[in-house]
Amino acid sequence: MKLKSLLTAAIVGTAGLASLITAPAALAQAKEQYFPALIYRTGAYAPNGVPWANGFVDYLKLVNARDGGINGVKIAYEECDTAYATDKGVECYERLKGKSAGAVYHPFSTGITFALTEKAPADKNPLITAGYGRSESVDGTVFKWNFPLMGTYWDGADILMQHLTKKEGGSLKGKKIALVYHDSPYGKEPIPLLQKRAGMQGFELQLLPVAAPGVEQKATWLQIRQSRPDYVLIWGWGVMNSAALKEAVATGYPREKMFGVWWSAGEPDVKDLGEAAKGYSGLLATGTKGKVHEDIKRLLHDKSQGTGPIEELHTALYNRGMVSAALTVEGVRRAQERFGKGKVMTGDQIRWGLENLNIDAKRIEQMGMTGIMIPVSTSCVDHEGARSARIHTWNGKAFEPVTPWIEADSAIIKPLIKEFAAKYAAEKKIPPRTPEDCQS
Repeated sequence: MKLKSLLTAAIVGTAGLASLITAPAALAQAKEQYFPALIYRTGAYAPNGVPWANGFVDYLKLVNARDGGINGVKIAYEECDTAYATDKGVECYERLKGKSAGAVYHPFSTGITFALTEKAPADKNPLITAGYGRSESVDGTVFKWNFPLMGTYWDGADILMQHLTKKEGGSLKGKKIALVYHDSPYGKEPIPLLQKRAGMQGFELQLLPVAAPGVEQKATWLQIRQSRPDYVLIWGWGVMNSAALKEAVATGYPREKMFGVWWSAGEPDVKDLGEAAKGYSGLLATGTKGKVHEDIKRLLHDKSQGTGPIEELHTALYNRGMVSAALTVEGVRRAQERFGKGKVMTGDQIRWGLENLNIDAKRIEQMGMTGIMIPVSTSCVDHEGARSARIHTWNGKAFEPVTPWIEADSAIIKPLIKEFAAKYAAEKKIPPRTPEDCQS
């Protein structure tokens, strides 16, 4: 584990100096905002985890190089590799949490999110779970420290079902839909939404869990060959996604009838199959190209400061990591507007900033993110702020967006959020937040 204090704009401009190594004691004294990064560059899920981590780190470097930090406060980050294991994630969190007066964490795993949800309130460390985590944590009156910004798995499942409903002329009645899912908290998250939609729309839902890491799926695809579902939803990660596509090829299941969540529709999932994966589609929660990429190339890669290969720019997982970092930076920036520009923010202050985000089109343009992200506006009640995605399809060489942005149906999802959040609050004896607490 290395502690990296990102460079000032002047240092970034000096060739060959990629980072400074700062001791924890020095970090505590420096005027730097501490960004711990629970990532995974090792293990079975590394091929997908690495581009996300590279996008996350590159954006932090860019803010220092281009903007001079957050209103003059430089960003320092520290990576701790969890290998996507919940126990290692908790260990990383415990190891890093004492190194600052409070920080915002990205668990980058639904399993780790479940574990840290129990710890964050006492430690006053907000959790950003952009596109993953507990779907009911949208309800900020119960989950004060969780921020599932820009979409949950219930949103993802709902958007996919809207798309399939439209493909079938407005009705899925009598259809059979199989969910091939990672047998973990992550993979189980969409099930309540899909069950609700199955009851409403009259389709049969087939649940097919796959044991981690997901390499062995022959029995699963034998069931699919026998039951012949009209569509297959893929809720996998890492090697599980490419394994599913390989089994589909082997069993003759049409890739045009397979649709993945945003973590199952990235370039690492299809690049080795090439033409064989043609027609496979999935969710895309970001754009593909923006001025931010030009800035990263000019200020980082052209100066040998890029975190990973330049070929990763514009790819789905890299962009997702980049947007996750941007949301974090904007949370700190918003907190500074209330608690003092040019100051290092505490975890509780950042929590307020994340709960009062208003990233509009003008701010997105200033960030260089036009075309990459959509506006995000949060509140005490809504810790999500945006709930839209697009469908993109693999053409044999690259993914192409094939739909406009589709917004999840709040009329279906809000009752689920209320039900599950109330259940969690009752189990944990959490009183709902008061209006006064929402302003604090």
